[in-house]
Amino acid sequence: QVQVVESGGGLVQPGGSLRLSCAASGKFFNRYVMGWYRQAPGKQRELVAAITSGGSTNYADSVKGRFTISRDNAKNTAYLQMNSLKPEDTAVYSCNARVALVNYWGQGTQVTVSS
Repeated sequence: QVQVVESGGGLVQPGGSLRLSCAASGKFFNRYVMGWYRQAPGKQRELVAAITSGGSTNYADSVKGRFTISRDNAKNTAYLQMNSLKPEDTAVYSCNARVALVNYWGQGTQVTVSS
């Protein structure tokens, strides 16, 4: 069983920045595919960004050039740096760790972009 815990959400003004962190348990973190998803009220959950064990990344078109996903295997932690935030980025952001085709989810963290 892999435990996944997110942190770093909050309220930020448009144009501001936030960094989300995702800590995942287990001694094989370097093999996990880590992903950030978000779900806004009334909308389906969508993939925001993902990073493979080898460091390859992919992003939703809506966040390309503004968000950066990274990982620190020594700390068992993945990050999502979010810059130039927009009101439409408001959502609950959840971290996913995929291990051997099994998905583990965190509880989610609220990000609100508002003036």
